[in-house]
Amino acid sequence: MDTVKYLKQMTVIMAVSFAGEFLNKALPLPVPGSVYGLILMFLFLLTGLVRLEQVEDAGGFLVKIMPVLFIGPSVSLITVMGGLSDRLVPILAVCIVSTMAVMAVTGLTAQAVLKWTRKGEKKDHE
Repeated sequence: MDTVKYLKQMTVIMAVSFAGEFLNKALPLPVPGSVYGLILMFLFLLTGLVRLEQVEDAGGFLVKIMPVLFIGPSVSLITVMGGLSDRLVPILAVCIVSTMAVMAVTGLTAQAVLKWTRKGEKKDHE
């Protein structure tokens, strides 16, 4: 019976992903279809159009096997490494700078959310 549950949940995830790819082709914006899919899933979960129970187990499974999903792209990078060798320093610089920027923005956002929730807790106790 779990197989049917996983199949239904994967169908929901794939349908949302397909809708994201459709938006990618339909809209003239330079946004990947996967980003549209993530935004759609977020909105569907936020509005209750899709309930967490409808995708939770399959989503957890996909997160668990995520490292395996990166094997193909990693092997592809290794095979074209000769062509990338002259651009390696700029690529690494961009990766380092963007990683640091993402870490800084994430940290500042987390601090702001914590501060905001603490203010809300103090108002509830007063």
